[in-house]
Amino acid sequence: MDFFFSQESLTAIQWGLRAVVAFFFLLIIAKVMGQRSIAQLRLLDFMMALLLGNIISHPLSDEKLGLTGSLITMAVIVFLYSLGIFASLKYKPWRLFIDPQAIPVIKNGEINYHHLKKARISLDYLLAELRKEKVLDVSHVSLAFWEPGGRLSVFLNPQYQTVTPNDLKLTVEPFLHAIPIIKEGMIDFKALEQIGKDENWLLTKITYLYRLEDILLATVNQREEITVYLYN
Repeated sequence: MDFFFSQESLTAIQWGLRAVVAFFFLLIIAKVMGQRSIAQLRLLDFMMALLLGNIISHPLSDEKLGLTGSLITMAVIVFLYSLGIFASLKYKPWRLFIDPQAIPVIKNGEINYHHLKKARISLDYLLAELRKEKVLDVSHVSLAFWEPGGRLSVFLNPQYQTVTPNDLKLTVEPFLHAIPIIKEGMIDFKALEQIGKDENWLLTKITYLYRLEDILLATVNQREEITVYLYN
C-alpha cells in the first residue's frame, strides 16, 4: 500500500495502482452524488466537478503527494455537497440561491432583452437554442424560459404546435411497450418473469424461425407479439 503515500519516486505499477484506486473511488463518489450531478451541471454540481477533478489530478501526476489526503478531502466535499442538496430541499432561500428560478426571455413573441442580460446569454445564443428546438420564428413562441440548468424551455403558440390525433378527434391504438427478452443471443429471464412467461414459451415462439445465437435483440409487447432483430 506504499503507493497511497508520498514517495520520492513511484514505479509504473504503483502509478497504475493509484489510477485504479482513484477510478473506482470516483465511480463510488459519482454513485453517491446521484444521477442529478451527471445529467446537468448547476451551481453546486459545477463547483463539485471543478473541485473533484482538481483534487484527484494532483496525486495522480505527482509522486510526492500521498493519495490518502486527496481521498479524505473528496469524501468531505461530497458530504458537504450532499448537505447542500438536503438544505436546498428544506430551506427556500438556500434553494433559490443554488437553483434560481427560470428566467422568461420570450413572452408572446417578444424578446425581453433585460432578461437576456440577466440570464447572461446573447441574442445569437438565444436564436441558436431556438433552432435546436426547430423554432425559426420568434413570433411563434408563446413563452420561453432560460432554466437554471442552462437550457431553454420553449412553448409555442397553439396555432404553431404539432397537431395530435386528439386534436383531430381520431381514435388511436394504445401504446405498446416493447420489452427486451433476448439480448445478444442471451435470454433475459427477469424480463420473461415480468410478463409471466417462461423459457419454454419463448423457445416455442422463435426457435422454429431463428437460432438463438443469431438473435441480436428480441422484444415482446403486451399483445405477446415478438419482434426479432438479427446480427447483420
